[in-house]
Amino acid sequence: MDTAPPTAAAPPAAAPTVGVPVTLRKLYFVRFAFAAVWAALLFATADTLGPLSTTLLLVYPLFDVGAAIVDVRSARANGGPVGPLYANIAISSLTVLALALAATSGIPAVLRVWGAWAVTAGIVQLVAGAVRRRLGGQWPMIVSGAVSTLAGISFVTRAGADDPSLGSLAGYAFLGGVFFLASAVRLTRGRSA
Repeated sequence: MDTAPPTAAAPPAAAPTVGVPVTLRKLYFVRFAFAAVWAALLFATADTLGPLSTTLLLVYPLFDVGAAIVDVRSARANGGPVGPLYANIAISSLTVLALALAATSGIPAVLRVWGAWAVTAGIVQLVAGAVRRRLGGQWPMIVSGAVSTLAGISFVTRAGADDPSLGSLAGYAFLGGVFFLASAVRLTRGRSA
C-alpha cells in the first residue's frame, strides 16, 4: 500500500516554471508587441523628423532601459548574471540623451547615434545571450545581437546618403521584436517539454 501523498512530487515539477525563464518569456512577449507597434508608428513618420518621430526615437531606448531593469530584478532574485544588463541600462540611458541632441541636427545625426547604439547594444545582447544559454531560448538573442551590430554599421553608412530616412530604424526594431518573440516561444516550448 502506497502511503505517500499524491502531491508530494508536485513542488519539484513546478520549480522550473518560476524564476528567470518565466520572467524572460513574459518580458520577451512584451518587447515584441512594443517593437511591432513602435515600428509601425515610426514607419508612418519616417521621412521627417517632427515631434512624433522624435518622441518615438526617445521612447525606444527608454523602454529598453525599463525592460533591462525588470530583467535585472529577476536575474538578481534568481542568482543570474546582471553585468551585461547593467551595461545595457547605461548604454541605453546615454543613447536617450544623445538622440535628444542628435534630433536637433537632423536625420543623419540620428542615424549615426542610433547606429552607435545598435552596435554597442548588439554586442551586449550577444554576450548576455551567451551567458544565459543554460536558461534556454537564447539563440535568437545571440543572433539578434550579431544582427544588431551589423545593422548599426549600416545606419552609420546610411547617414551619408543623399536622402536619409528613419524607415530602416522601423525595420530594425520590428526584426528585433521578432527575435524576442522567437526567444519567448523557445522558452515556452522548453518549459512545456
